[in-house]
Amino acid sequence: MSFKVVLLSHTPDPEKVVATAAKLCYSNTSVENIYDKLDSEAVKNFLNLLIDVGHESPLEHVSFTFGIEGVSRSFTHQLVRHRIASYSQQSQRYVRLDGFEYVIPPSIEEDEELKTIFVDTMNQIAKSYKILTEKLQERHKNALVNKGFSEKEALKKAEKMAIEDARYVLPNACETKIIMTMNARELLHFFEQRCCNRAQWEIRSVADKILEIVKEIAPNIFKFAGPKCIRLGYCPEGKFSCGEFEKVKKKYLGKREENEDN
Repeated sequence: MSFKVVLLSHTPDPEKVVATAAKLCYSNTSVENIYDKLDSEAVKNFLNLLIDVGHESPLEHVSFTFGIEGVSRSFTHQLVRHRIASYSQQSQRYVRLDGFEYVIPPSIEEDEELKTIFVDTMNQIAKSYKILTEKLQERHKNALVNKGFSEKEALKKAEKMAIEDARYVLPNACETKIIMTMNARELLHFFEQRCCNRAQWEIRSVADKILEIVKEIAPNIFKFAGPKCIRLGYCPEGKFSCGEFEKVKKKYLGKREENEDN
């Protein structure tokens, strides 16, 4: 299945907010005065200076909230390691996942034999999940009825008790949904780590899509966003380098360099 990334909200006029915050550090005038006097050209010039000197703390004043769907639990296990962010994920404890969707890695998708093994495994897990849920639910319901709960109330409580234990058989491939909010500074770090060719394929694909979205909204903030080599001008991975710096540079800076040449 294919993933989907939707921008739900972001700080209004993010680049002007960042420029105002940064300019305030060097000004003795009022915040309103700084904000009102910043036109688009002034914002662009000040942000260029800000990025060049590495003054990144003002970037924390703006944030972006995304809805991400069609991704695996393997993906979200990696995503939530970026701790300067907020997450709300679909719960396997409260949401019953009979016949769950799942993500197939491309290396398996392209091989019919491996894909068959993978799909058969997912189907067997789905059957096991269903059996576990039903049997646990029945056992918990009977125990609750014996304790004096009504049939309806016992059934509702029993289902929740059942799926919170049955979920232990669900795989990393299981599809999930998550809402993520990150500030601009953390997004730059996220892109450095996850747009890199050494990042796992799924999180790299999502990171590239998020970068595409935020560049449309704040092109000056994210003009050099991407893997570390884009900012440094060389790959810092040493012997672990992908060896494709020029290709990566063209991918992330190609259009910008073409526009600047024109």
